[in-house]
Amino acid sequence: MWEETGDSVTLLCLTASSGVPLYCRSRGGSVKQQLPFSVIGSLNGVHMFGSNLDVLLTAACTENTRVVWKVFHNSITLIVLSSDEGASDFSLGRLLENVFNAMVLVLGLEELVNARNIERLKKDLKACYRLIDSFLEPGKCSADLTHYVECAVVPSRAILQECLEAFASSAESRFGSLLTGGHVLCATEQWWQLAAQEAMLLVWLVRTLPPHTSRDLPVYLPHGSPTVPHRFLTFQLVSGLEVVLLCGPSPSLQYLADELVKQFWQPLLDLLKQTARASPRCLPPSTSLAPGILGLLLINQEQRKSLFTVQPHGSQAEGSEMPLKSRLCALRSFYALAISLYFPSEKSEGSTVPLQEEFQAGFSHHPQHCYIVSATHKAYAIHGRQHQLFLLLKPDVPTFALRSLATSTLQALTAEDSAL
Repeated sequence: MWEETGDSVTLLCLTASSGVPLYCRSRGGSVKQQLPFSVIGSLNGVHMFGSNLDVLLTAACTENTRVVWKVFHNSITLIVLSSDEGASDFSLGRLLENVFNAMVLVLGLEELVNARNIERLKKDLKACYRLIDSFLEPGKCSADLTHYVECAVVPSRAILQECLEAFASSAESRFGSLLTGGHVLCATEQWWQLAAQEAMLLVWLVRTLPPHTSRDLPVYLPHGSPTVPHRFLTFQLVSGLEVVLLCGPSPSLQYLADELVKQFWQPLLDLLKQTARASPRCLPPSTSLAPGILGLLLINQEQRKSLFTVQPHGSQAEGSEMPLKSRLCALRSFYALAISLYFPSEKSEGSTVPLQEEFQAGFSHHPQHCYIVSATHKAYAIHGRQHQLFLLLKPDVPTFALRSLATSTLQALTAEDSAL
């Protein structure tokens, strides 16, 4: 039987009606190779067999491989096989959602749902490979898992916000944001009205593209405009800092690059350079956190944004308590555990069938706090009406102090910056 090796991930895309393979993408493993057709047929066949008997097969696992199936719009079947130690049904389900939305973003829903020429669709899907492959890589942030864009808080945000609003208005756009390293520094009010997955995908797309001074790309919004494309314009202001817009047919890219970019952003050149060199903490310099905190994820559910870091005290202050890679894995795994089991009020858009029995079934209350204790770390989560906070802490932090520490941290983070 075929088994994934190492920390490898294999993604299969097939037509839902006939089971014709459209592509196979993989990451990791000792040998990167195509899955045998017999394995592809078996994986799809067992899912179709269950469907014919009104049985929904969503996930299965062997000794070292986890498999998740998902069908989109009764047209596209995505299957993922992962041997990653930190993989869960929740995280792999989010991966499949991201992959399908990436396909819609590039090609549009109509071409995927009503494909008349399979060979042409296979060829067109190659344009999605770079974006799809980026979701298969080991998680280095939280946006792909939470579907909330990550923000960076800088002291000069008010000035940058004012300039962005004026620039977007002159460009006849209501949707604009300023990005650095995959983080949003500031955005127009309408940008935050985009579906959370759409905003995340647009920021993710910029991260995966090779550097360029300006771009004019057609994109489909998976929820807001899946069949009609918009123009997605990007402009590199300084190295590592880009401004992006969603526009209609006008104005032209050349006019924006030659006239408006210089008019609005040239006077702030020194500030932009300073901002691009900002600390990777993604927190205000004046924010003081408890020394026992190894990482944090703060989510504003109403405004659809988040703060995420595994270097809460700056890169120079990190000790050897826990490697950064381990912190990333632990914090992402804790989020997946808490959201899928203890805070199930968050529902994936389009999800109608729960992947497993709800934890709180039969209980009269909904959990608002949860924590775990392990040999290498402790973790605590708070689930509020507006905010969610997930903390990764040193193992020597007393368990009885976790709740008060998490509560004071949430108060400090939300008081420091009213936007969060």
